[in-house]
Amino acid sequence: MENNHDLYIGIMSGTSLDGIDAALVDFSQAAPRLVCSHFQPYPQQLKETLLALHQPAHNEIHLAQLSANQLAQEYAAATHALLKKAGVSTAQVQAIGCHGQTIRHRPEHGYTIQLNNAALLAELSGIHVVSDFRSRDIAAGGQGAPLVPAFHDKVLRHTDIHRAILNIGGIANLTDLAPGKTTTGFDSGPGNLLMDAWIAKHQSKPYDKDGAWATSGKVLPDLLQKLLAEPFFEAAPPKSTGRDLFNLAWLEKHLDGNEIAADVQATLLALSAESIAAAVQDYCGGTKEIYVCGGGAHNGALLSHLQHALAQCRIQKSDVLGIDADWMEAIAFAWLAQQTLHLHPANLPAATGAKHPCVLGAIYPS
Repeated sequence: MENNHDLYIGIMSGTSLDGIDAALVDFSQAAPRLVCSHFQPYPQQLKETLLALHQPAHNEIHLAQLSANQLAQEYAAATHALLKKAGVSTAQVQAIGCHGQTIRHRPEHGYTIQLNNAALLAELSGIHVVSDFRSRDIAAGGQGAPLVPAFHDKVLRHTDIHRAILNIGGIANLTDLAPGKTTTGFDSGPGNLLMDAWIAKHQSKPYDKDGAWATSGKVLPDLLQKLLAEPFFEAAPPKSTGRDLFNLAWLEKHLDGNEIAADVQATLLALSAESIAAAVQDYCGGTKEIYVCGGGAHNGALLSHLQHALAQCRIQKSDVLGIDADWMEAIAFAWLAQQTLHLHPANLPAATGAKHPCVLGAIYPS
């Protein structure tokens, strides 16, 4: 590849704990261009350890640091696989933007933890690494999340059409791009997280492909109302959440134990769709177009339920805007790394609740 490119790598490993999304992105033109992408699944042992670290446990500090080291090795392997696939050398890449793996997100207590040994990743990759993006926003009084709305604002805003960008990962989040108004964004609640946990428990599958199992069951109205009574759904933005709140234990305390498992899955799909729809109606009023990204963009049953609940909106994958639904967040973290290296603020106070814009992230030179 010629040297007149502005190349960054974005690495995202999200709440779903499925693995690593690595994207090589060229920012030399007005619109970011995805040069190459690579997905690397987590080893099962690492996935189990990371899931366990979401809750207090014996020797958790030691286990967390060992996991951070292993993550850095996995991130480095993903980086080298990506560059080999693209035919690009490490010297041609400006920096890696690596989100790390969230194991605790407690902005109400002034902290968030994304596991990653960024110094080790810089050493193993030979590329500058930007990481720990959330902490600076939290220091300024924000939630530290969501951070991707700033990227949406930069590249997906339309001058005349009211759009919303919906990311359905483990957690679902929305970016409201109302013409002539300040961009806002927030977490709406569970995306795939609870559905994934439930099918893993009952069918030993990582996810419910296209919502097929959910479709085989029926929604339990009483259970759905109990789940929707969670105070998080009533809280006004800015707000963010994660496995600290929405997890299998949270679900099971609402069950009486006599439910058919497929009916619970159908209800969880309805919970994701209904909470997203309510968030759009309450806080993104007037939206005409919704562009979906993240793993949930492939769940036809979920999108069908969502389209029924939001009949006034046209719902499509973000692919039609030129950004692949599977790579939106990884591309965004490449962009966040670019902003950090240029000392440009990259948080949106209207989305995170921070007192002011901040330059995000910590830089680890190669």
